[in-house]
Amino acid sequence: MSLDTSHYWMPFTANRQFKSRPRLLKAAKGMYYTAEDGRQILDGTAGLWCVNAGHAHPKITQAIVEQAQTMDFGTPFQMGHVKAFEAASSLAAMAPADLNRVFFCNSGSEAVDTALKMALAYHRMRGDGLRTKLIGRERGYHGVGFGGIAVGGIAGNRKHFGPALSGVDHLRHPLDIKRNAFARGVPEHGAEIADEFEQRLLALHDPATIAALIVEPVQGSTGVIIPPKGYLNKLRAVCDKYGILLIFDEVITGFGRIGTAFAANYFDVIPDIICCAKGLTNAAVPMGAVIAKQAIYDEFMSRAPENIIEFYHGYTYSGHPLASAAAIVALDVYREEALFERAASMSPAFENAAHALRGLPHVKDIRNIGLVCAIELEPRPGKPTARAYEVFERCFWEKNVLIRTTGDIIALSPPLIIDEAQISALFGALSDVLKTTH
Repeated sequence: MSLDTSHYWMPFTANRQFKSRPRLLKAAKGMYYTAEDGRQILDGTAGLWCVNAGHAHPKITQAIVEQAQTMDFGTPFQMGHVKAFEAASSLAAMAPADLNRVFFCNSGSEAVDTALKMALAYHRMRGDGLRTKLIGRERGYHGVGFGGIAVGGIAGNRKHFGPALSGVDHLRHPLDIKRNAFARGVPEHGAEIADEFEQRLLALHDPATIAALIVEPVQGSTGVIIPPKGYLNKLRAVCDKYGILLIFDEVITGFGRIGTAFAANYFDVIPDIICCAKGLTNAAVPMGAVIAKQAIYDEFMSRAPENIIEFYHGYTYSGHPLASAAAIVALDVYREEALFERAASMSPAFENAAHALRGLPHVKDIRNIGLVCAIELEPRPGKPTARAYEVFERCFWEKNVLIRTTGDIIALSPPLIIDEAQISALFGALSDVLKTTH
């Protein structure tokens, strides 16, 4: 196959490295991609944490086709269409208690920027305009909008854009390999790390100036950092004490990834706002959403003059008809096929297979929760990321398995439809490669 790769500037990709030996996909169905050379590739990453019901689910695909044939686009400004309202109602019904007002966007990045603007505007609407500061967390990933990289804590995402990232501070992340190495599920140690929110950051900035704290319940993109027991409860309590909004970025953890609809359900900690995307449409059409507590929505509605736009924000494709149709059916599929319950039931087998890698060469730590895990490798001296990247390439070319790496961490997050044989195949391939990686 002759392919001109020169024009496409690829996202989050070492372009020159990729184009020297492109890894090309041409089809997908269920648990598998088809590579350009015809090989069946077991998807160990659900695309990019997003294809929770498996690829090309027929009900979702059919809904998109039917909607495209009926109405391809409807303007979301001062107009509406039935599918957007139905999608919002379906999502609100799945969300944790009292989060029932839905603002649609097109990605996790847009969801985060929307939530941050919503938090700032909420306090201003209440006459509390001093609350202009935002708190994120080290190693947090909240997309690539300016708001998201501001509250995010990944150095590589921030270093080129520093002047635009003022007015934020960051909590220390709760990963503690020394005390929690090879923990199964939620770690025992480290809840006290949450205390620095009040003792350090609020003491430094004055809580009356803080609008919101945003965290991923489980930090996904930087290596599956799982909150210790009681950690999220402490953050919720401090936010309640000082009138600070708590935002959960559930772009990865939403829609069954850890065995419940949202991580908020799993940890029994309810935020004021949830950001979601990815699994919302099973990734078939781009869509994101912000789910807010009704009290936040009501504040906007009661404070703004009648016939005036209450929240000056939105996107051309907010509640896009094709995305709305996909979301309605995807949420139905999750319920009808009991995929969240399936994820919970498959978690023990997934956990056992992950921890069976303990003791293999260079394995420094293994972390897991639900159907997501991280295998952290010791980096090669002077060559960070090289060892994990070699494992990634060899899994694809030699073992027909797709994994994901972040730094020297291997992250696995398969579709929720994975079975025990596929779990064995996934971790067996990874084990074979790790045994022969130097």
